[in-house]
Amino acid sequence: MDESSAKKRIDELVETLNYHAHLYYVEDRNEISDYEYDMLQQELKKLEEQFPQYLRNDSPTQRVGGEAVSVFEKVTHTVQMGSLQDVFSFEQVRSFVDNVKKTVEDPRFVVEPKIDGLSVSLEYHDGELSIGSTRGDGFVGENVTENLKTVRSIPVTISEKLPLLEVRGEVYMPRNIFLKLVSEQEDNGEQPFKNPRNAAAGSLRQKNPKIAAKRRLDIFVFNIQQIEGKEITSHKQSLDYVKSLGFKTIPDYKLVETADEIIQRINEIGESRFDLPFDIDGVVVKVDSFSQREILGSTAKVPKWAVAYKFPPEEKSSKLLDIELNVGRTGAVTPVAVFEPVFLAGTSVSRATLHNQDFIEEKNISVGDIIKVRKAGDIIPEVLGTVEKHSQGAFTLPKECPVCGAVLVRSEDEAAVRCPNVECPAQIFRSIVHFASKGAMNIDGLGPQIVRALLDSGLIQSVADLYTLTMDKLLDLENFKEKSAGNLISAIEDSKSNSLDRLIFGLGIRNIGQASAKLLCERFGDLGNIMKASPEEISEIDGFGEVMARSVHKAFHEEHMLKLIERLESCGVNTGYESARVDSRFEGMTFVLTGTLPTMKRSEAKELVEKFGGKASSSVSKKTSYVLAGEEAGSKLTKAQELGIPIINEEQFLEMIK
Repeated sequence: MDESSAKKRIDELVETLNYHAHLYYVEDRNEISDYEYDMLQQELKKLEEQFPQYLRNDSPTQRVGGEAVSVFEKVTHTVQMGSLQDVFSFEQVRSFVDNVKKTVEDPRFVVEPKIDGLSVSLEYHDGELSIGSTRGDGFVGENVTENLKTVRSIPVTISEKLPLLEVRGEVYMPRNIFLKLVSEQEDNGEQPFKNPRNAAAGSLRQKNPKIAAKRRLDIFVFNIQQIEGKEITSHKQSLDYVKSLGFKTIPDYKLVETADEIIQRINEIGESRFDLPFDIDGVVVKVDSFSQREILGSTAKVPKWAVAYKFPPEEKSSKLLDIELNVGRTGAVTPVAVFEPVFLAGTSVSRATLHNQDFIEEKNISVGDIIKVRKAGDIIPEVLGTVEKHSQGAFTLPKECPVCGAVLVRSEDEAAVRCPNVECPAQIFRSIVHFASKGAMNIDGLGPQIVRALLDSGLIQSVADLYTLTMDKLLDLENFKEKSAGNLISAIEDSKSNSLDRLIFGLGIRNIGQASAKLLCERFGDLGNIMKASPEEISEIDGFGEVMARSVHKAFHEEHMLKLIERLESCGVNTGYESARVDSRFEGMTFVLTGTLPTMKRSEAKELVEKFGGKASSSVSKKTSYVLAGEEAGSKLTKAQELGIPIINEEQFLEMIK
């Protein structure tokens, strides 16, 4: 084939394939089979390889992911990608409508579903996609253009060559894709995503676009941010227009005039939300006219011309089949409800914690009852109570440990009952799993299944026994080959040099987490000093109370703990501490981290705060010095705004530690 014929055929194939891709990904219909589409794409790919000079930017072969990037560049949004005021009742919806009508005459409203995904901006110059970016903190996001090009419903070119068009959309992961991804992650022993929104966010921030392409993300466009070369005067007109350009717009948007009509639409959307192939978490109500929006204006935080009605968590009834008892690493016996599976917030649920005996009695729960279940925050299953009683009274926890038979005890200051036997097999198993976990000694390859195999074989009986394992011992087990055994031995050996705070957290002392373990080390320096400290000295640490101090003091005076530490020291495990603190510029300051930061994990930011003498907290209060907010920051950001707490982004934070 000569060059002229090749160029002509390439152009024909690109136009044909893009047409059918639009039908399939945007309009949910098709005119040719998948096989026919694949054959056309194969022909195009071969021609492009043979005649690379005619490769087009909008070729479908370019949407499978390019080269990986080491870091995402920052993008400053010309038009702020702000958030909306949340409302939770129809009274608040009516109040919003009344306030609008006090300011402008005869307003009309567009009501549309609120997609539960990740907000992005798409910029087109002269009809071609130039930059795709995340929302970030609303002012600065990340350039994820290559990843967004893998979303097949995003047009790479649009029919009208406008000088500038910027649209805002919500990238999401369809439920069926999410469930398949979670299944694959579980099969591979990976930590699965908790919900489709997290999965979409994690996929879009993959540094390798080929991974993002495999995740099969989708998008709904719901706003025009900027436009040149076209006059648009209302929101509905803007949605109709971008739809005509080939964008997949927010579904089922409607124009209404009264509060009653808005509430009717909210109910209609709410009734159908779980029949949709994607997640929605509410309904957005916007004033349609752009000129009226200018009159209404905005507060310092949100526009006055729109609200987001948030759905309450979905609740369903199910039959309680059993109550299982789990024994944790500290001996706490936790009752777990096992009920007939129900579909909640996009996933099948059949288990939820019942916390303790007091909770069971308060809710009057027993096996055989019909209980009400929901997902707190659409993530964690929880039992709300009993709907129908099919048995008398409430379930009573046994007096003996379900694993080792020891008599359970309950102290006056807590609701949990505990197994006091430190040699209880369940406690030993969970304590070793915790010791090896990422936040503690971080022994890669030593997951629950391997721990169980080592215990069952008699190779280990405590965490100290890990340091006596050898290649020969591991190779006697079915689970291990030479490479996996060698990797585990190396990981165990490496853990000996871990920082002392990891060891203390790994020992599983009640009430002592990662942060408090580090505070102990900063205060006392090495394990010997910590063990000699009195409860009064420990309680002087900022952030420690009497309960925590007593827990530490008691733990390091128990015979089994003393023997364990002696063995760990004899195995060469580090018990000294070198402070990572650089200086004390954040001394006395408390930082709260929220949202997804552009270039670092929140755990990394937390470490930096502590390196400079500051404290990282999980909740916002009047004592908070700064809130470090990233992309999709939630209620913590809202509370900080209400309290007037300074809010900084990652760039400002990094300036503070230069």
